[in-house]
Amino acid sequence: MQGTTKKWLIRGMICVLSVVATIAVVLAVLNLMPQEALLERDIRDASTVTSAQFHYEVSYLPGPAVLDGNRVTALQNGAESFPAMLAAIRSARRSLNFETYVDWSGFVSREFARAMEERARAGVAVHVLVDAVGGAKMKDSVVDDLRRAGVQFRYFHPLHWWTLDRLNNRDHRKILVVDGRIGFTGGIGIADEWSGNARKPDHWRDMQFQVEGPVVAQMQAVFESNWIVTTGHALYGAAYFPGLQPIGRSSAQMFASSPDDGSENMQLMYLLAISAANKSIDLEAAYFIPGPLIRKALKAALKRGVRVRIIVPGAHVDSGIVNAASQAQWGPMLQAGAHIYRYQPSLFHSKLMIVDGYLTMVGSANFDNRSFRLNDEANLNVYDADFAVHMTQVFEQDLGRSRKVSLEAWRNRPWPRKLKDWLSSLTSSQL
Repeated sequence: MQGTTKKWLIRGMICVLSVVATIAVVLAVLNLMPQEALLERDIRDASTVTSAQFHYEVSYLPGPAVLDGNRVTALQNGAESFPAMLAAIRSARRSLNFETYVDWSGFVSREFARAMEERARAGVAVHVLVDAVGGAKMKDSVVDDLRRAGVQFRYFHPLHWWTLDRLNNRDHRKILVVDGRIGFTGGIGIADEWSGNARKPDHWRDMQFQVEGPVVAQMQAVFESNWIVTTGHALYGAAYFPGLQPIGRSSAQMFASSPDDGSENMQLMYLLAISAANKSIDLEAAYFIPGPLIRKALKAALKRGVRVRIIVPGAHVDSGIVNAASQAQWGPMLQAGAHIYRYQPSLFHSKLMIVDGYLTMVGSANFDNRSFRLNDEANLNVYDADFAVHMTQVFEQDLGRSRKVSLEAWRNRPWPRKLKDWLSSLTSSQL
């Protein structure tokens, strides 16, 4: 009798384990499957980026509208970005909204937290949204202090068994909006790794952009899209959406993408910009793993006589598999005529594309499938020849600290390197 009972218990446990394993497989498949239909055809004969037609189309395709009268300031590395962001936070009088993927406990994180706590205690409405995976290194004590000070702190897609189907959808956006009047976006996370000026291997090379003018309202709206999804609460009124007058000469738009809504916005915008290029494309890509449509668009641009220069990370990387998958694609791009350079001094984390010396694209999105289809991302487009000239100078400075990759060297890399690159490329859809 006891033996029979034991057998039934074992069978029951096997059944339970089978059910758990089945659920795990289903959740994994749900994570890997796209949530919406995907772009299948390339874009051809796009209007030039300087044309009114291009501005009109991008105002409705990825959207929102291109707005005039903005001032955009490029901030280099943490040495310039952190002081400017902290100064803006400390100046907040009515509202402070902050969204980030990376917040790793350390000196920088603590400094930002203290500045936000002080503003919350002063009566400013402070809202902070941190991705649950990217913020995994954030100490509970820091979060507790923020909440005790009155900061409305939330994690995006917190990790629970009932949210495992959303594990692969991360909030990679980086947005700070103060009083609805001044905004920041770019690739910089809140961590000590971004400190300094990127002259040492442990100081990451990156940029942040300070924004003033009408487009800041679009930045506030992008922040709110995930704040509402996470909390169910909308933020409105003059504290968040004050009247914004023209303050500069740049036209700009802040657009977002998410697997749940507009999953192809990011890739569509890049495809439109690449297809519109007539002269030049300068690209800084921390993660350069373009899918078939982007590769085809870049090769078509090269065939039209467009100069394509790409800066990618050098020896200092934060993901070996991403670096290997990227290298697997360099050969065909080099053969098509692209110029690829590897940044040498430190880990390279920049996201920048300049088209025809007029359109500058910056923000959180990397040049890979994860940013184009899996993550929540936000980018700022700046339509301004003068700003593009300045950013081209920044690009040239980075180029001077980079080493050019030759097609011969790529072909002659050791066979273990080739094997690793090829195997890594098999996972490109998730990178």
